Amino acid sequence: MSFAHLHVASGFSLRHGTTTPEDLVARAAELGQPALALTDRDGLYGAVRFVRAATAAGIAPVLGVDLAVDGGGRAPDRRRTPVRGGAEVDPRHPRVTVLARGAGAGVPHGVGWARLCRLVSEVHLTGERGEAVATAAMLARHAAAPGPDEPAPLLLLLGPTSDVGAALLARRPDVARERLRAWQRLLPPGAVAIEVVDHGGPPGTPASTGHAAHLLGLADACDVPAVLTAAVRHLHPQDAATADVLDATRRLVVLDTRHLDRVTTAGHLADEATMAARAERVAEVLGGGAGGFACASPRQRAAALLDETARTAMGCALDDRKDLGIGRVHLPEAHVLGLRPDEDPQAVLAQRCRAAIGARYPDAPPSVLRQVEERLADELDVVEALGYPTYFLTVAEVVDIITGAGVRVAARGSGAGSLVNHLLGISAIDPIRHDLLMERFCSPLRAELPDIDIDVESARRTEMYELILQRFGRDRVTCVSMMDTYKARHAIRDVGAALGVPPAEVDEIAKAFPHIRAKDVRSAMAELPELRTRSLDGARLTTLFDLVERLDGLPRHIALHPCGVVLSDGGLLDRTPVESSWLGFPMSQFDKDDVEALGLLKLDVLGIRMQSAMAHAVGEVERVTGERVDLDDRSDVPLDDPATFAMIRTTRTLGCFQIESPGQRELIGKLAPTVFDDLIIDISLFRPGPVKSDMIRPFLEARHGWSRPQFLHDRLVPALAETEGVVVFHEQMLRIIAETTGATLAQADEVRRTMGSPDGQARIEAWWRPAAAARGYPPEDVDRIWAVLAAFASFGFCKAHAAAFAMPTYQSAWLKAHHPAAFLAGVLTHDPGMYPKRLLLEEARSLGVTVLGVDVNASTGEYRVERAPVPGPRPDDPDLPDGSPWAIRLSLADVKGMSEGEVARVVAGAPFDSLTDFWQRARVSRPVVERLVLVGAFDSVHGTGADRGGPGLGHRGRLTRRDLLLHVAELDRWSRAATGRSRGRSAGGRGTRTRAIEAPAWAAGRPGAQQVRTSTTPTPVASQLTLDLGDSPELGEGVGLPEMSVPDQVGAELEILGLDASRHVMDFYAPMLEALGVTRSADLLSVRSGAQILAAGVKVATQTPPIRSGRRVVFLTVDDATGPVDATFFEDVQGPYAATIFHSWLLLVRGTIRRAGPRGVSVLASGAWELSTLWEAWQRGGISAVHAALDEADELARARDAAHQQPEGHRVLVHASGFRQSPWADTRPAGTGVEPPRKLWHSSPGSSGH
Repeated sequence: MSFAHLHVASGFSLRHGTTTPEDLVARAAELGQPALALTDRDGLYGAVRFVRAATAAGIAPVLGVDLAVDGGGRAPDRRRTPVRGGAEVDPRHPRVTVLARGAGAGVPHGVGWARLCRLVSEVHLTGERGEAVATAAMLARHAAAPGPDEPAPLLLLLGPTSDVGAALLARRPDVARERLRAWQRLLPPGAVAIEVVDHGGPPGTPASTGHAAHLLGLADACDVPAVLTAAVRHLHPQDAATADVLDATRRLVVLDTRHLDRVTTAGHLADEATMAARAERVAEVLGGGAGGFACASPRQRAAALLDETARTAMGCALDDRKDLGIGRVHLPEAHVLGLRPDEDPQAVLAQRCRAAIGARYPDAPPSVLRQVEERLADELDVVEALGYPTYFLTVAEVVDIITGAGVRVAARGSGAGSLVNHLLGISAIDPIRHDLLMERFCSPLRAELPDIDIDVESARRTEMYELILQRFGRDRVTCVSMMDTYKARHAIRDVGAALGVPPAEVDEIAKAFPHIRAKDVRSAMAELPELRTRSLDGARLTTLFDLVERLDGLPRHIALHPCGVVLSDGGLLDRTPVESSWLGFPMSQFDKDDVEALGLLKLDVLGIRMQSAMAHAVGEVERVTGERVDLDDRSDVPLDDPATFAMIRTTRTLGCFQIESPGQRELIGKLAPTVFDDLIIDISLFRPGPVKSDMIRPFLEARHGWSRPQFLHDRLVPALAETEGVVVFHEQMLRIIAETTGATLAQADEVRRTMGSPDGQARIEAWWRPAAAARGYPPEDVDRIWAVLAAFASFGFCKAHAAAFAMPTYQSAWLKAHHPAAFLAGVLTHDPGMYPKRLLLEEARSLGVTVLGVDVNASTGEYRVERAPVPGPRPDDPDLPDGSPWAIRLSLADVKGMSEGEVARVVAGAPFDSLTDFWQRARVSRPVVERLVLVGAFDSVHGTGADRGGPGLGHRGRLTRRDLLLHVAELDRWSRAATGRSRGRSAGGRGTRTRAIEAPAWAAGRPGAQQVRTSTTPTPVASQLTLDLGDSPELGEGVGLPEMSVPDQVGAELEILGLDASRHVMDFYAPMLEALGVTRSADLLSVRSGAQILAAGVKVATQTPPIRSGRRVVFLTVDDATGPVDATFFEDVQGPYAATIFHSWLLLVRGTIRRAGPRGVSVLASGAWELSTLWEAWQRGGISAVHAALDEADELARARDAAHQQPEGHRVLVHASGFRQSPWADTRPAGTGVEPPRKLWHSSPGSSGH
């Protein structure tokens, strides 16, 4: 019998294993091994994918876990390990390997796996999060036999790192024997085995040959079975270096032999011959009397060891279906949903749906009602055939729970195409009105559960989790987890630290890269112009990038999935191990794909910030006007509102869901939507499939009557009429397949799904072409239709999903059109979009809304609407909403370093009549009070601020913000004297005291600084501002300190709030920009198409979306105080300017005007420069110096780019559909990228830079 490895770690042994479960299976299959175990450290994270891969490869899967075990009162081995920043004591608990037994050992199916799951869950849920340490009692409890005379469901392997192995390593065989006997007394008969590991290390080290021989001898002496393992943690010997890096990163130490777990490279997935040789070597040492043990025949003992290992593997082999339940569905029981034993779930579902028809279709004519009845009957038949009535009833109850809590909820995804979902209240989208298909969502031909996604308010998402847990119980509900894996930036940081590279240098290197795979770092350095010029390819960094590439895709840590919730029957915890998330929610160790494979109901409860923004807006409307708006009531918010569509057609859609990105605004300008269905088409068109197929242009031309619609075939007109002959939706693809082949719509959807891979597409083409020909389609039509189907297969968009998206898109646009101040207050509070707050404030001002600064007596933790003290200017465009009567008050939550507790105390304590009153009652830390002073939060209390007295020297009697800063120092000294404590740290928090900041240098006269730099104010000097009246210092008259100038104030706002609230940054550059002839955003529409212009502004967004040519494109948006300017940099001009685009935030852009419809305009860019360099030139020599600086910067950038050009050109990824894509394109929707807090601009993951 061939050898089988029983102790194997994958990359799911976090920062320990070095390879994937799939690669381990592939290697075992290559070696002809009949079985393979996966025994990751501390969890079963990779178990499901491992079992599926092993089953597919014909290998018997064995599952187990490598656990740390409490020493039972003995102090663990403690090694002092140096770490960065100091030293810590590193406790090393003994470790054991626990295997689940299967039917081969006489254990009933499912029992071994269930016990293993529950053991791992108890280990993680007991004690501190992140410290998985088992106790002997836990192991005994879960290893107990399920019944009399039945075998133990778990097998414990005691190896070199166990307490038994440690005793032998310490040359105490007597202690080792007693510990082994203690385990035997604790566990059922046959539940203990000795694990023999020979890595050939130096004598006296764990897993040395001598140590292995001692373990084998102990097993023989105590009549305990022994198995041979390699304690695998890497695939090949040469992968050991990766393991070394992971050891260093796990322990936060510099890479050094003293800190490694291994001493040889033997911990790889060895072949049978290698393992047989190790067995013989160990037996020979044992035959020599090692450790007082001996054996008569080393060769026979080695053979027996290998035989026992093989028998153990077969006894622990599990079946994917019978043991793990893969392929079955596990739904909450009917009684949990409140059904009586005599009630049929299918009948209850049908009754609920039919009872809702009247409410959903109140004025429908008989013909529509007949259509509803027929469609409902068909869908109910499908649900009954699949056995899913409790699935729909469960989801409906979850939605009822959410709506009952007063939370906004909406369905997304293909589930919006189901009439059952619509009638149950799960989806607001009418699938009959919008011609949606149930088959795209659920059909009898699809094996897995249908997928329903529910959007809720992000601010209340965790509250919804708690309600679901309360309703169904923790034995039936858990959250889904996700693995954060190594990508370029994380890998660079960890490897750099392990190699001892200075932290500042590591940080600079990591930030230079976009959010890409770690394996792509060298390709990125060669191909991305912004990286080519940074000299990152030196020999000094060769080792760094070699190791970075090795970490690609390895798991780093487990996290709570942002939306996945699992609901199951009472056996949930027998199928998935659970641990606690950072927020305290139970969390499966499996990801979304794994739980679906296990047949568990995964409900995506997504926290959508736009839903929170709209809820906030509706609340503000009611608070300030008394008007109650129900966004889901068609009498309140009709779907054909002229003002809403007029506003959308202006392309002024910043903040609106799905239609605010530069590309979407351009498409909106061309499309000019007039009805709700136009939004569905718009959302679907803005996808790679239509872009690749060049479908947008012919659609727009036909839509506006510039050309006749071109249909693929006359018989396909019914399917394509709504989109002018262009294939836009998945549903259209299904109808085309059904019409051209005679297949059912359910079969057509299976065809569509199969076409997602190259092999599948080839199989479908071989079937489809003859089928279409048999239906009478001529060869030329067959070729043309297939070309469209093939191109659309991988990148099409589901119409039901688009319709579900179109609803919040329309609702957000309606709010902006009718309540602009409230809507933007909601967007600013919950930050749902892709643009920074500073641009949204400019948008508010452009609509006439006044922006009011932070005020301790008026601001809260949210952006609030107020009546404007003086009405703002009305917008010139009559299609834009008039927000002039209203104002938006900035939020305290934006103040840097201000905690939620401090915000709450300020809001609860307001109003305050003085700074002293605030200090005593709000209990805010000194650094935060100083920041509040600097941004003018006390201006209304004390009459301070540049706008109240002007800049320059103050006058005695008039207080300034600098006077208030001195008073804060006096208050802090008084507090220290009274209490012995300083306010230098926030209440309840840790931290060092920070001094107040001044405005950055550029704001005081040099506006060209590249970044806002932090500086500190001088230590306050003694003042005459206090009167010693006994209890506390009181604020007297000012002493004549100068008030902060306007540039000072703007600099403080940028540093403290992350936005320029009182004045736009670009105002300080006005003289130079006017001299250069820069065109403002507000004037772009008046410039003829094709004209060359200069534009300038603050960078607010960069994107790198995929385009039809497969080349890289960078979309840049800058804000110049009159609106955004969208500039497009194609690949042929990026080289000299890429570094400037990604690494600067104040930019001058040169380009050519490109019109996009009557209201759309963008700039085809040909150059970009830092304003800092130009401003310095302006100050030196005026406009002539600026022109010289432009020429010099151009020459330098071109020379640098030419020196690093790659002669081979650019790579292009070609998908199964033929779609060509730049490897550096970002395919995620706008606004979903990683954005550091307080950042002044958005950047997509495809963007380099900070």
